[in-house]
Amino acid sequence: MNQEEKNKQAHEYDASQIQVLEGLEAVRKRPGMYIGSTSRQGLHHLVWEIVDNSIDEALAGFCDEINVIIEQDGSVTVVDNGRGIPVDIQAKTGRPAVETVFTILHAGGKFGGGGYKVSGGLHGVGSSVVNALSSKLSVTVYKDGKVHYQEFQRGHVVNDLKMIGETDKQGTTVHFVPDPEIFKETTDFDFETLAIRVRELAFLNRGLRLTIEDKREGREDKLEYHYEGGIKSYVEFLNSSKAVLFEEPIYLEGEQQDIMVEVALQYTDGYHTNLLSFANNIHTYEGGTHEAGFKTALTRVINDYARKQNLMKDNEDNLSGEDVREGMTAVISIKHPEPQFEGQTKTKLGNSEVRTVTDRLFSEALNKFLLENPTVAKKIVEKGLLAAKARMAAKRAREVTRRKGALEISNLPGKLADCSSRDPEKSELFIVEGDSAGGSAKQGRSREFQAILPIRGKILNVEKASMEKILANEEIRSLFTAMGTGFGEEFDVSKARYHKLVIMTDADVDGAHIRTLLLTLFYRYMRPIVEAGYVYIAQPPLYGVKQGKNITYIQPGKRAEEELAEVVASLSPSPKPTVQRYKGLGEMDDHQLWETTMDPENRVMLRVTVDDAKQADEIFDMLMGDRVEPRREFIEANARYVKNLDI
Repeated sequence: MNQEEKNKQAHEYDASQIQVLEGLEAVRKRPGMYIGSTSRQGLHHLVWEIVDNSIDEALAGFCDEINVIIEQDGSVTVVDNGRGIPVDIQAKTGRPAVETVFTILHAGGKFGGGGYKVSGGLHGVGSSVVNALSSKLSVTVYKDGKVHYQEFQRGHVVNDLKMIGETDKQGTTVHFVPDPEIFKETTDFDFETLAIRVRELAFLNRGLRLTIEDKREGREDKLEYHYEGGIKSYVEFLNSSKAVLFEEPIYLEGEQQDIMVEVALQYTDGYHTNLLSFANNIHTYEGGTHEAGFKTALTRVINDYARKQNLMKDNEDNLSGEDVREGMTAVISIKHPEPQFEGQTKTKLGNSEVRTVTDRLFSEALNKFLLENPTVAKKIVEKGLLAAKARMAAKRAREVTRRKGALEISNLPGKLADCSSRDPEKSELFIVEGDSAGGSAKQGRSREFQAILPIRGKILNVEKASMEKILANEEIRSLFTAMGTGFGEEFDVSKARYHKLVIMTDADVDGAHIRTLLLTLFYRYMRPIVEAGYVYIAQPPLYGVKQGKNITYIQPGKRAEEELAEVVASLSPSPKPTVQRYKGLGEMDDHQLWETTMDPENRVMLRVTVDDAKQADEIFDMLMGDRVEPRREFIEANARYVKNLDI
């Protein structure tokens, strides 16, 4: 572009080119800015925006029951018994307050300090955003003996607020239908995804009763959650399949500077740390100042106690934070009147004063507990001392490994068939179960951007292994070496050689077990690659329906059996179609494997989220843990769902 053209374009750039989006048009134009995405995750976020408003009523002490319902048509209703959204006229808009809340961004009772002392939905955009992204939304308010109703379509008022009856109850009912024009990928809510978060909210809000019900045909289900123990019950739940060092979790509740702090923790005989932190019910995946204050206090108090009680030798170094957290399960929950979250996703707490408050409150409570429970205190210190010895042994093993060059990219594992591309964003690493399938994958792949790493059988169960033992495992070491990310404290996600790490296992019980083992490894020791969205699960077909030279493949899923029947029925002319059930990847030749599972043009892959990995980890912990009772209960509860078991 020459200077004359530049001058012309600069002259033409005037006020007429500045677009002003009125009302909720901005939300419909750029929905990702408000709910993260318009995919499955964004769809479910709509529910949490409405539920968060009801939770705020509970935090304020005016609501003790919330019901989430997936209706028969797939829409969602959220019911609470709070005070009911105000229906009187809002002075600035001249419209009823309830209408203002649902039609104007940043309108709500969360800004002036008069409505809510503590709130999760801080931006005040929740209700209006859900309204903007719903093809239909209605709100019913039960307040002061009257029932008020108003309806909206895609954020616009359909009818004015009207009084439709009298009542002796109070609360708010919101019903919405996600707009398929916005959520083009899916408008189908996943009951399990919603239930997990509803259960979490019940743990975080002691005494609050939450129910979730699915009324869709063939999916009918209803669950109720209510925990008087709050986060203490949460820790007990997380450790239900583990062997614990002491029965009763340590619990602290305190308040300073209007900041409420709750901590519950318990140690197991395992090796990994399970630390969950929340701020105003929001899961702070990336931690923040509340976690930092907790960690500092935990390390300092345990070291001070160990020194004073002569449980450590004078010449011994202090236990590290990693040492004192080994085998620990803890939940930290703070409630802050004005939390500061770093990033749009609100996953890291930034308030500097929270670090000091959490440190002070937790230090006092933990020190008191250790002094009053010397037997338990000794177990905690001894656990830390053993962890320190294992850490030093693992460090020596790492140094030996590094000297041998086994963690250097220049010395990649021999069984890795690498790709020619050196661009991580384009490169894919398939972890393939078995030599046979590995051979087919190597032959069928695109050598330019697809690498293959075969693994033999089931990898090490990292849930029951020390760091030293994990580092000594050839399969795991090969995986870390291939990825190039390093290990443990030295893990660096920016060094990942592939931005797609694809688990490709057989569609049977053993394949599912291997997949879960790998997901547990990633969740425990490679979590940044899960958080970055680099982990995928391949979806090889379950069936191949062949007629002559043509083959139709049936992908796994809830409707796989129905789809198979439909395909077979549609192929009535001769020759007679034959059906093949693929029990293993090795049953497909290289061409079929490429065509169905590896070709970006045709394949179906599932991206693993942190929640998926966390859930796999919890299930695996329960199925493979030391305690038999939770495993028996799971099998008894789920055996009826098993179909076509391959033995």
